[in-house]
Amino acid sequence: MTPTIDPQLTFTPSEYYEEPFTDAERAVLDRFFTTTTGPVFALINLPEVVKGALFSRYSRTTKSIRRLFLDEFYEVPEIGIEAMATTMADTEGVNRRKAEDLYQRVFTDYGDDSVAQLGSVHLACEQASNLLTKALEWGRLAAYLEQSTRYMFYDQPIGGRYRYFIPPEIAASNLADPYVETMDAIFDAYGSLTPAMTKYYETLFPQDPGDSDFVYKSTIRAKVCDDLRAMLPAATLSNVGINASGQAYEMLIMRLLAHPLAEYRHYGSLILTELRKVIPAFLRRVDMPDRGVAWIDFLSATAERMQTLGDAVDLPIGDRPEVTLVEWDPGAEEKIAAAALYAVTDLPDDALRHYVGNLDAASRARIIAAYVGDRGNRRHKPGRAMERVGYRFDVLCDYGIFRDLQRHRLLTLEWQRLGTLHGYIVPPSIPDIGADAVWRDIMERTADLHGRLTAELGAEVAQYVVPFAYRIRFYMDMNVREAFHLLELRTVAGGHPGYRRVAQEMHRLIRDKAGHTALADAMRFVDYEDYGLERLESERRAAARRAAAGIADPENG
Repeated sequence: MTPTIDPQLTFTPSEYYEEPFTDAERAVLDRFFTTTTGPVFALINLPEVVKGALFSRYSRTTKSIRRLFLDEFYEVPEIGIEAMATTMADTEGVNRRKAEDLYQRVFTDYGDDSVAQLGSVHLACEQASNLLTKALEWGRLAAYLEQSTRYMFYDQPIGGRYRYFIPPEIAASNLADPYVETMDAIFDAYGSLTPAMTKYYETLFPQDPGDSDFVYKSTIRAKVCDDLRAMLPAATLSNVGINASGQAYEMLIMRLLAHPLAEYRHYGSLILTELRKVIPAFLRRVDMPDRGVAWIDFLSATAERMQTLGDAVDLPIGDRPEVTLVEWDPGAEEKIAAAALYAVTDLPDDALRHYVGNLDAASRARIIAAYVGDRGNRRHKPGRAMERVGYRFDVLCDYGIFRDLQRHRLLTLEWQRLGTLHGYIVPPSIPDIGADAVWRDIMERTADLHGRLTAELGAEVAQYVVPFAYRIRFYMDMNVREAFHLLELRTVAGGHPGYRRVAQEMHRLIRDKAGHTALADAMRFVDYEDYGLERLESERRAAARRAAAGIADPENG
């Protein structure tokens, strides 16, 4: 049994832009990609360094991976034709059938899931809505790299249309025309504000004589993109590179096939088709009635039951701060000090807890300080004793900031549906350039359409029209070790001012509300400084590294 999609919502190939390639280019691409037409494809017959390098470019290019490969990698001497030909030759003589049979016996017949962790694939997922990207990146045990809204403009069309997705649910409804008109209006406004916003920041932050044009323009571009990305709708198209095991892909596919939105289900079937070209043995269970299909039905039915229960909850929301610390352990520092001593003694856990409980606060703080060590930079992290206790934060911030924080998958994070209930943000630069009326018109127009879509097609589908500026509620549950990583990383000078603010507030609440001063002080690389051009120092360091290596600046754009 193959997972199917509701017939009236089935996609056709024309839903996705098919990039034009010459016959000669297709002959090359066929050797290294599982398809040259669809938006989902696996990378094959390539050295690991090439696959990693290709995906690393996703964050700062508007090109597809296949075009990027042809333009920048295929004839690079160090990793070009000879290396690739060698990689292909290495597969000759390998008994692939025997390996497939072994996996089928162990994995399918005996149900030993661990073997599905032993094979991985680089998978390119292009032309996915920003809603879908969050589902693609849900799994913890995988590596992802997504096209960034911070480093490139979204004012250029692809295939004769701006870079947004038209959900088949909406395309088949009487709201199709209003949806397209609203999306076009959003991207028209985005494009029209780009020159004014660029001039505004160039005037506010004149170029330093010591900075190259590339460094300066890249920094200004990032600043402009940071502000204007809040105007982009959740339907905005993105590209995501994934490197994951067969087990991780199996779960991803089943999650997508169980989802109520047609885009997710169809994308799940596309992923299944492409991965079966390279790791078929790992995916045999997906469409088996008593295995994958039963699991998909379980996920779908559970989600429906919970949504019914959620719809019945009717409580006033009230005003809340952007970040709320809702749970913490008053005895956290005592427990962590005891856990820090565990590996260097022969005593049981409860005995150490009793010992530390009889110490004064200064003595416990000395144990924690010794365990944290003399950290030279934020990458010098304390050990697993910091995982003994944690914090739970409820966050209400704009969707653009959520997208950045959602990438911390190892902690526990879950979000609510995107909507217009909690209002939207207005970047300070918008009124400064006289665009306040334009901004508010877009926000109100999308809120109106969101209401109409919700009434006719449901709240899930209505999410596509909501701009990043609207707030979304989510929680982040993290142990102290995860807090070190998150708060220090997300307050670095080059970070977006929005998520820097959220991370700074989390740190303040740990120190002041939870009263965990020893732990907060140990997070010494949390940065509270205010930076005008957040990316400038980062761009300067990158330029210095290129100069030292004798590498020219890349082209802007």
